[in-house]
Amino acid sequence: MIVRMHFGIAAAALALCVFVPLTPAQTDSESRSVLKGAPVEYMFPEQVTVAAGKSSDIALHFRIAEGLHINSHTPRDEYLIPTAFAIPEGLGVHLQEASYPDGVDLTLPSDPSNKLSVYTGEFVIHAHIVAEAGDHLVEAKLHFQACNNTQCLPPKTIPVAIDVIGK
Repeated sequence: MIVRMHFGIAAAALALCVFVPLTPAQTDSESRSVLKGAPVEYMFPEQVTVAAGKSSDIALHFRIAEGLHINSHTPRDEYLIPTAFAIPEGLGVHLQEASYPDGVDLTLPSDPSNKLSVYTGEFVIHAHIVAEAGDHLVEAKLHFQACNNTQCLPPKTIPVAIDVIGK
């Protein structure tokens, strides 16, 4: 009798462990989808040729996964993480400045009185660079925070690999 009661309690506990974790996934599939795949990917260019020692503008193309947005370079609230492009020092290529597109207004259903400045879909950052003569394999960085309409992922930095040829 005691063995049967322990078995019944164990079976009930096992059933809870199996079925309870499924409930959030079933009711919260939109927020779970934010975790699948790369939230932002660098598309192109893979290689650029610029005049050595002179300021050059290169257009860097990015794509945000469907259903996600990232804060623009100039979010409206100071606690929001801005999108930022950077080239580390000492690579033979110097970033003079980066020009970002204007963000688009987004109002979340949870807070209709607050407008966010975000990027969605595809966007382009214009990097004004000066390259030394030679071939420079640059691993620049894009820092951002991706969100859907209900949650945000932790901030992330992705590599932006560009072969810069200064002639």
